[in-house]
Amino acid sequence: MVAQGIGRGSVFWALQGPGWLLLVYLIIAQGLTAVSYDLGVAMGTQEAAETITEVGAAFYYGFALGDLLTYIPILLAGLIGHFRGTGWGRMLFAAALGITIYWPIVCLAAVVDARGASGWNLSNEIPFWIVLPCIAAWGTWGLFALMRENRSTNMSTSTETPRPEIDNSGG
Repeated sequence: MVAQGIGRGSVFWALQGPGWLLLVYLIIAQGLTAVSYDLGVAMGTQEAAETITEVGAAFYYGFALGDLLTYIPILLAGLIGHFRGTGWGRMLFAAALGITIYWPIVCLAAVVDARGASGWNLSNEIPFWIVLPCIAAWGTWGLFALMRENRSTNMSTSTETPRPEIDNSGG
């Protein structure tokens, strides 16, 4: 059963396309880093402890491990379920979009708050300020688009049988 009641218009693909690209990025940048932080540094997807301190590296590793264990599986299941048009898929995709809004904001706040901290030598914040707001904006738009999609899908495909009235009059 594929995508019952969901049109495959531009909104659908604006959710699916970037969602799959984000998933691939997360697997490479965060999933591999959770296995080996040094590999993430070598690939250029993570900052070395010498640049961001041991605490900064631990913070980044924590996000990588959290992404591997929760965010990546939720996003994967949500994308598949949304593609198939299932209710559970939309629910999981919405959860993943919530995470997609949250983590860029946390990372940007940490980058700003760490400025000038002893041992924090991040020389170029520009990539953070370009990429992370775009990811959070897509997540925010996606969550609202998914809610609108869900509402219109429910209105156009509702086959729910009305529940019978319950008589509580005691008679």
